[in-house]
Formats: sequence, structure tokens, C-alpha cells
Amino acid sequence: MPEQPRIVIIGGGHAGLTMALRLRRKLRAGEAAVTVIDTQPHMTYQPFLPEAAAGSLEPRHVVVPLREALRGCQVLTAQVTSIDHAQRELTVMLGDGKVEHVSYDVLAVVPGSISRALPIPGLAEQGIGFKTIGEAIYLRNHVLSRLDIAASTRDEQLRRRLLTFVFVGGGYAGIEAMAELESMARYAIRSYPPVSPQEMRWVLVEAMGRIMPEVSPPMSEYTRQRLEERGIEVKLNTTAKSFEDGHVVLSDGDEFDTDTVVWTAGVKPHPMLEDSDLPRDTKGRVECTAKLQVRGTHNVFSAGDCAAVPDLTSSDPDALCSPSAQHAVRQAKLLADNIVALLRGEPLTDYKHRYAGSVAGLGLFQGAAEVYGVKLKGFPAWLLHRVYHLAKMPTASHKARILGDWLLELPFRRQVVALGELHDPRAEFVKAANTRGLPGPNGRAAG
Repeated sequence: MPEQPRIVIIGGGHAGLTMALRLRRKLRAGEAAVTVIDTQPHMTYQPFLPEAAAGSLEPRHVVVPLREALRGCQVLTAQVTSIDHAQRELTVMLGDGKVEHVSYDVLAVVPGSISRALPIPGLAEQGIGFKTIGEAIYLRNHVLSRLDIAASTRDEQLRRRLLTFVFVGGGYAGIEAMAELESMARYAIRSYPPVSPQEMRWVLVEAMGRIMPEVSPPMSEYTRQRLEERGIEVKLNTTAKSFEDGHVVLSDGDEFDTDTVVWTAGVKPHPMLEDSDLPRDTKGRVECTAKLQVRGTHNVFSAGDCAAVPDLTSSDPDALCSPSAQHAVRQAKLLADNIVALLRGEPLTDYKHRYAGSVAGLGLFQGAAEVYGVKLKGFPAWLLHRVYHLAKMPTASHKARILGDWLLELPFRRQVVALGELHDPRAEFVKAANTRGLPGPNGRAAG
């Protein structure tokens, strides 16, 4: 009996999970074996990260365990360190540090992207991104802990530093993260009587002349106005020059101190692609045909943020699909269909999708949306944002849990407690263990 063809998917993010689920449904029994490789054992639904950070959603509900969702597929928690397509082989490092080689018959490269940081002094030491559930939880606890400390100190200079929050990058990720966290902080500050909402300073820094380039200029301007009405400073045509020791220096001459720098100024393809023999463009993305096949190959495919896919809906023959979740998920579905067609000797289909528009949440009951030219603002846009992403969330159980979180938010107040010890859970135990032999309160040696 011939051995099953092996389909290997690099990346268990939204695109990778969507593709694997579709393959599992479309493949006949025994037609092929599917392996998914990712450094994390779960998929994070990134559009819900701002709400997880703000406390509207339980963080566990915005991540989908790969092994739970992909029964029947092999899930390998490992880091791909190189791709050798000439030998049809991957080199992977397992969690225990061992290095193994994984062969494939069909390869799907969908590792996604990482934050694109710039060599700005102090950024690596002071900044944090907003692409993972860990970063979202950290920022929630961090912002609330700043309110806690500010309410306990009489040092005015320290209070100003603690209550100043800087976000760099005016795309969807930065806008939604800042809007949700500002909304949460404004709600939480009522529990900190010594601190007033007017003492908080929220600053958005954007190098371009507008925010949210994904929508039309009027919608971009509407969003900017809504943010400024809430007291958020939107600095356009401005770049960051330094963050050293928490002292922010901007290109417009403004300088101030802060404890919070959130970097959402763009992404770049996963660095794993640098050690591969696949063709890449000047931005490091894998070059693909409209059928999502990597150029020069017939059995390697790619999609999502790391793929340079021709945009067949554009009049420009050199146009590429934008790195958005909307394209990534649709490409993942077609990619799965094309792999099945390849295995069965059937013709492959071109990817062609006109960008439908965007929806953004700007805090509780506030939003902005532009879908197929129709503009929505305020509560209708916020509701559309929630309905759309709830529909796109994988698995029925996670949809139900998220809906439950939202319904519980209606009759009850938001939970605004900071759990900073989550970031160093051993600190208290280490402190206790190191007090052995020291005098206790009764004069005797502790322990």
C-alpha cells in the first residue's frame, strides 16, 4: 500500500488553522496526512486582542488550542529553523532543544509576521508590541498598575510619567489597542479617587499624514476627531527619535517622560524565511503566483502576511494583496482547495478578492466601519465589528464563550484588577526562600 502524501503547514495562526480545518473537511480518508508546525500550541485571534486587554473578553477565549481544534492532524510544537526545498525537507527545533528533519510532499508556508521595530534608541528596552495574548495581558496589568502607583504617590513628576501612555503606529492595531485601553483606564480611574481622568495623557504617534490608511480619508478623519474628543493626542507626520530611560523625544519637538511605550508601527515577514531557498521579494515576502504557489515550484504554497500575492482586482499589473486578516483567511481557504486539487490532478484556481472594507472598535459602544463603500459610525459600527469577528472566530465553543463574556458585561461592572504578579509568579516564593535564617518578628531565626 503506497504511503500517504504528507502535507506540512508552517504556522498555526489564523491562516494556518483555517487552512488545516478546511483540509480536514475536504480530504478523503487516507488521501493525505496533515502536519501543522508552530512555536505555540494555540492560535491567537488577533482582532480580539484589544478587547482581551481591556477586560471585555477572557484571554483564554481568544486563543484556540491547535490540538483541540485539529483532531486527526499531527500538531508539532517546534520552531522551523530552515527550509530546504531542493531536498523537500524542513529543519525544526523541538521544545527540548533537539533538532529534527521533517520531509514533505506538499508544503504550505504561512508563519505570518512579527513586529517591525526600528533602531530607535531605547525602543528595545522600553517598548512592547501588541501581537500576542501575552502582550495584551501584560499591557492590561501594566496600565492598571500605573493607576495604582499614581494614586499612592505625592510626587507630581512621577505621577505625570506614570499616567502618560504612548502608542506608535496609527494603523488598525494601534488605534484599536489604544482606544480600548484608554476606555478601560477611564472606567477604572473612578476607583482611584486621588487620580482624575484629566491627569492621564494618551499620545498616538503616526509618521503619515493620516491614521487608518485602510479606510477612506473621511473615515480616517472621523476616527481622529473621535479620539481627540476623548482627549487623545493624535500626532500626525511625526516620528519618534528616542525612548531612552523612558524619556520620549518626538520629531515635532515634544519631549516627555513615560512608563508605557506600545509599538504597533507595522510588521515584517517572519524571520524564519531568511533561512530558506524559496524566492522572496525586496520586503522579504515569499513570491507567489495568483494560484498561491511559490514561484518556481508546484508543491509549495504560501498565503497571508508573509506572501507576496498578485492582486488581480487591481488595474496595476504589479499590485499585491495587502497584509490583512481579510486576505489571509480567504487565501488560506483557497490554498487548501488548491492543495486538494493538486493531489487529485485537478486544475488550480486563481486568488481574486476585492477588499471589502474594514471595521474597527474604538472602545465600548464606539466604532468606525467602511464596508463596500458604506460608512458606519459609533454604535452601529461597534456592533458590526463584534458581529463580524464573532462570525470569523474558529470553533463553535469559542464563539459561545466570547458571546457569554459580552452578555455578562451588560448587567455587571467591568473587572479592572491588575494581576502584575502573573509576569513573575516566582518572585514572592524566591523572596520567602531567601529569608531562611534571618531573624523573624519574635527574634528567632525564620524557618
